[in-house]
Amino acid sequence: MFTAARLARTVIAALLLVAAGICQARAEVPLTGAGATFPYPLYQKWFKDYASIDPEVRFSYQAIGSGGGIREILAGSVDFGASDKYLTDEELKKAPAKLLHIPTVLGAVAVSYHLPGVAGTLKLTPDTLGAIFMGTIGSWNDPRLLRDNPGLALPDQPIVVVHRSDASGTTSIFTDYLSRVNELWGATLGSGTSVPFPVGVGAKGSSEVVQQIKETPYSIGYLEIAYAVEHGLATAALKNRSGVFVKPTMLSTRAAAAHLKKVSGDHRVSLVNRSGREVYPIVGLTWLLVYQRQKDAEKGKKLVEFLNWELRKAEKMTSTLYYTPLPKNLADEVEKTIRSITW
Repeated sequence: MFTAARLARTVIAALLLVAAGICQARAEVPLTGAGATFPYPLYQKWFKDYASIDPEVRFSYQAIGSGGGIREILAGSVDFGASDKYLTDEELKKAPAKLLHIPTVLGAVAVSYHLPGVAGTLKLTPDTLGAIFMGTIGSWNDPRLLRDNPGLALPDQPIVVVHRSDASGTTSIFTDYLSRVNELWGATLGSGTSVPFPVGVGAKGSSEVVQQIKETPYSIGYLEIAYAVEHGLATAALKNRSGVFVKPTMLSTRAAAAHLKKVSGDHRVSLVNRSGREVYPIVGLTWLLVYQRQKDAEKGKKLVEFLNWELRKAEKMTSTLYYTPLPKNLADEVEKTIRSITW
């Protein structure tokens, strides 16, 4: 027979179990994403740090490349996609509902290389860079490379090109640049997340590009600057529109967006080959792809809260990972776009 005290204890225990169940339920708001490897080091930090802002949210992100991110968000398999390539009008027509481009940061695509015993910075022009990736410059001591690098002891060794084998936004930015500055490249290979590189070794994802360059003497490839810096890879100085050889840095990346006065209402814009003596020429925005009308109210609300946080509160995190925050005029426009999301 229950005494009053035992009954009270039983009721309290039951209430605690119910409360614990409620807390556990609240802790499970999964937000799934997939796509670009370009911003992955930064996104990884954002998702981890946001756990202290909102412990209820659990992020799951697959760094499968921009092409995969576009495919997954169009199929409705994830809550957000991530891409370094903006969708064309034709691609947007395939979406089941209105899809928004939310720019997050800017980043530079570095040209990294592995030249044993060669001290100093490799200099590349639009012509020599394009020729290397087309295979018409096949040796490190090609006269055109020697002409631009008189202070470097470039070896008589074949060049091993490393490129992405998966559908990649980094490839899109890189080939967008080459298509604009190298007439032969633009006429024959063009730009996109996947192009038919005539020479080289394919690598899936930025991490595999890093591995290939590190393990292969006399190789050269392209990847996001954060990966190059993190793994100690050498980066080339590229000749920009003003005729100045510039390395990828925070300052030279920011300079590419300094004259960005107006961006289209959907934030689709290319930043490659911008003018200015201090500008690094291969810079791109990266976007989160989000449906304007969210089907799940709880997820939609949590996603919008995160987007506002990363836009206004996370800028200080970008510099340590070699990304550049959005210019204020663009950030203000992006804030309006985020406010348009409903559920």
